[in-house]
Amino acid sequence: MSGSPPQCPHAVSVGRALLAVAAPLVWHNAVLPRLALDIRGRTAANVAFATGYARVFAGEPRWGAAAGWRLGLGAAAAVLAGYGAALALPPARRALAATPDRSPGVSLPEWVGAHIPLGTVYSEELIFRGTLDPIAGTPLTALTFGLWHIAPARAAGDPILPTIAVTTAAGLIFGALRRRTGSATAPALLHYALNAGGAVTPRLARSRPG
Repeated sequence: MSGSPPQCPHAVSVGRALLAVAAPLVWHNAVLPRLALDIRGRTAANVAFATGYARVFAGEPRWGAAAGWRLGLGAAAAVLAGYGAALALPPARRALAATPDRSPGVSLPEWVGAHIPLGTVYSEELIFRGTLDPIAGTPLTALTFGLWHIAPARAAGDPILPTIAVTTAAGLIFGALRRRTGSATAPALLHYALNAGGAVTPRLARSRPG
């Protein structure tokens, strides 16, 4: 009886990993920019893509893991303390005040309360730490996370290679937190503290005299 030869499990796993790596890059660097959405549309689109991606590739973010909350809250508190210290030091405060305003055309509460936690943190942590990291491993996931930022860097006029390097390094840290806790919650909380603090602190610096 003739039939097609059985597929090699290793080949199937490699193909799945390659597809899991390619899909976010195509989405964020090719498809999403061509949609020409405003920030609210991009947030909704990223949330939908991340949720569908996690379903297709059997993501397990384990948002409710206690270890993820403990370590994540500690890491986030350390970051926020660092921002607070920067505001208290006049040279650092002046440097923050000179930071270009990158507000995306919505109010600060909407940016920090909706678009950063949903369009950025939920979407990226579900894709990368909650789904891709267990499939492809932390180094490749971190590099993919860096490459994910090519289109945003171009849109903002930022240098591409330094942006990739910095976000890849951040991906390694986020991946280490996921491995330690078995949850995407720890890197998500750290990620949120970094991004939200980066949005709020320069405005606070500009509002303070001296």
